[in-house]
Amino acid sequence: MTLLILSLIISSCTEKKEAENASPPNIILIVADDLGYGDISAANLANDVNTPNIDRIAESGIRFAQTYDNSPICNQSRIGIITGCYPQRLGSYWYSAKGLHDPKFKTIPELLKEQNYQSGYVGKTHYGEYDSDTTNRSFPLNHGFDYYFGHTSARKHYMNHKQEIEETFLISKKENNRKGQTLRQGPLWENKNKVDTIAYFTQLVGEKSRNFIQQNKDKNFFLQIAFNAAHNFTHQLPQEYLDKYNLKGYHDWNPAVEEYYDWYAKGRYPNNEEGRAHYLGQVHYMDEEIGKLLDLLEEQGLRENTLIFFISDNGGSTPIYANNTPLRGSKYLLYEGGIRVQMLVSYPKKYEKGKVYQNMVSAMDILPSICKEANVKIPDYIDGMDLTPLLKGVNDSLKHDVLVWDTGHELAVRKGPWKLRKSFNDSEAKYEMVELELGNFITNLNTDIGEKINLIKKEPVILGDLEKEYSVWKSNLEKGDNKK
Repeated sequence: MTLLILSLIISSCTEKKEAENASPPNIILIVADDLGYGDISAANLANDVNTPNIDRIAESGIRFAQTYDNSPICNQSRIGIITGCYPQRLGSYWYSAKGLHDPKFKTIPELLKEQNYQSGYVGKTHYGEYDSDTTNRSFPLNHGFDYYFGHTSARKHYMNHKQEIEETFLISKKENNRKGQTLRQGPLWENKNKVDTIAYFTQLVGEKSRNFIQQNKDKNFFLQIAFNAAHNFTHQLPQEYLDKYNLKGYHDWNPAVEEYYDWYAKGRYPNNEEGRAHYLGQVHYMDEEIGKLLDLLEEQGLRENTLIFFISDNGGSTPIYANNTPLRGSKYLLYEGGIRVQMLVSYPKKYEKGKVYQNMVSAMDILPSICKEANVKIPDYIDGMDLTPLLKGVNDSLKHDVLVWDTGHELAVRKGPWKLRKSFNDSEAKYEMVELELGNFITNLNTDIGEKINLIKKEPVILGDLEKEYSVWKSNLEKGDNKK
């Protein structure tokens, strides 16, 4: 009898444990904007960076130090994240593209509908040129999200979201015959309603994110949080921050006073002596909002069963003083500094804690990993891979063998330690004030992470192999096939 009772107790505990493990997690995907590779303190690559709350995610999970985005710019990379596919499959190579126009490529929230997830999107949405059309598939409410708060432009003024101020600005721009970006870059949206306000956008993103969690805490939810930080123009900070650090700040562009590019250049490296301080201010406020989010999850008893991804949409923008140490290059370019980022993954109930992996992984891996944990079938057409065996410590060798990039003016292939980069147009680099060496380059990243030594003459076999990988990838795209 005693053995029978003991057996029943053990069986009951086992069943309870299995039931707990089978419960799908809440899922939060945090996307920073133009964050430098060295600009989280968990990476220990910059002594002027302090991100204690982002570090909490790293400490409670895993840091992938060799994560690659699909692009050195935002709209392409965000397509890769939300679909798990190379953005070129949707015709996206650079800024002008159709976004999420093809419904064949299901998004994370669309796939999660299978398990009745409530999905919210808070922050920057940028997939292509039709994002602001509320009837277009790229608008968040049209590709699976139940709630949306944010903007549909490449960047957003951090403080000013009022139409009246924008209209006054546009009149001045026209009267003075100036060309250049607009001040506000379009409205804020809450669902399909325009929001007219003056408020610091990073704090709005945090507030709306916490509200979504509070409203959906008793359901399975997926929340994508896309901060505008630390995209330009980083000087747009709360006055209290400028006062605290005795910063003069920098002015917004005034068409009545100066040409756009003159103003643009003066605010960028190396011309802005406060540039790094402004950039770090944006990172500080983003980190602060992430801390409030983590606190809420803990207060509500949700943290253990919440899967969190943190990633930047591309490499740091060095003209606005991001730090990509020890990588060469910047946003806009296919040097490592433009495409390699830090990715953090935390799921306290299931995943290892405090580990750092150097495995070559991709932002495209987020979708299949989420699907696996949510008990959703992973689409067979995607290019990403399920990372959960690595995240659980079951397969420490899991990685991509080959990754490919194509922006229309550069291409790159990474295979093992070898990287091929071909650069044939530097007009974008010159405009954005970033250094780009034109030509064809072979680099061994195991021995030359800074991409200083071109081995193309010494490694003809490697060159041929990587060129073949690119040709196969391109051919598969054109045929609509998935390359596995």
